[in-house]
Amino acid sequence: MSIHQVDAASQHARILARLKQGAATTIELIQEENILRPGARICELREKGHDIRTHLQDVIDPWGRKHCRVALYYFPTTNGNAVKAGAA
Repeated sequence: MSIHQVDAASQHARILARLKQGAATTIELIQEENILRPGARICELREKGHDIRTHLQDVIDPWGRKHCRVALYYFPTTNGNAVKAGAA
């Protein structure tokens, strides 16, 4: 799975692989996974049946700028506690 592949299926695969490792913000998915519109890809994955949860939070980007209400995407755990590890 190459980060240079920009088709929707490749982006879906990168998002799923990333979220299996822990939560990721919109900013992280853009910068680290080369996904231009993470929200659109997450919506498509939900339509395919993936249970991806969202938590909105304030985030400081790598340049020190504050962004309000940035989506943090994560998979719920089997015991009902959300896994938000790896959050920025």
